[in-house]
Amino acid sequence: MDSVTLVRVAALDHMHDWLLWFLGAIALLVAEMFTAGFWLACLAAGAVVAGIVSLLPGVGVVTEGVAFALSSIVSMAGLRPRLMHYFQLGVDALLGKTGVVTERIAPGGTGRVKVEGEDWRGASSDVLEPGTLVTIIQVDGTTLMVEKEL
Repeated sequence: MDSVTLVRVAALDHMHDWLLWFLGAIALLVAEMFTAGFWLACLAAGAVVAGIVSLLPGVGVVTEGVAFALSSIVSMAGLRPRLMHYFQLGVDALLGKTGVVTERIAPGGTGRVKVEGEDWRGASSDVLEPGTLVTIIQVDGTTLMVEKEL
């Protein structure tokens, strides 16, 4: 190794484990902003727990790694489903929403439905005239399956 590499490695040797875990958690949270599904957020939670564990005296890297793995798995099983329910993503967020038919929908055919200001293709097993309030019951690609709101 050259002298520059030795300096970089020596700098990491002086960095505390807790700091590495917390910096890793921050990096994972930033990366989560560019992805969907909250997988990286669960890993970030695991890194925070491992960072806290590393603050305990006499704890080694293996214990920190086990704490990271276990807490990541627990957060994926417990935290992720709650986040997915609270922050519905993609077209699944449309399920249960109310829309307005803008173009007649006949059984077996399609028409148009406006939901939250966006125009979608709509389908239904009933005849639905323009102006009818509908509820989205299913999303099939770019077609919303709707039924007349009760």
